[in-house]
Amino acid sequence: MKDYLPIFVLLVLGFLFAALSLVASKLLAPRRRPTSAKIAPYECGIVPDREQPQRFPVRFYLVAMIFIIFDIEIVFLYPWAVIFRQLQTFGLVEVLVFAGVVFVSFLYLVSNGALDWGPAKRLRPAAPQRTARTTITRVPGGPSAGSGHEAA
Repeated sequence: MKDYLPIFVLLVLGFLFAALSLVASKLLAPRRRPTSAKIAPYECGIVPDREQPQRFPVRFYLVAMIFIIFDIEIVFLYPWAVIFRQLQTFGLVEVLVFAGVVFVSFLYLVSNGALDWGPAKRLRPAAPQRTARTTITRVPGGPSAGSGHEAA
């Protein structure tokens, strides 16, 4: 039981912090409703001229997941770097496998378009090859039709 005491204390402190944060926000928050100017989005001094869509595109969440994946990888690399000399070849192989799995997951996300921002690009059908025959319109009675413009 003595080994689990620090974990229990940490859980209790976590719950206390969460509860005290919620209580403090209720006590310190302003009582009146915010105005429409306070609710409106504001970015770099530009007033929005149209209503933004309510949902973020899925690609936004994919980029967030990529960030979290690499963030977790860095967090795991710090302890490994501290004891790298003690782990020797086994530690090197394990971290290479770990980095390989993370890299493969990154390639999967990129191949599915996780980093392609903007509207989807649609391919247009190719136009037929243009030639003089398809580009020049022949007018009936024109100079090549013999409409009386021959030299006498």
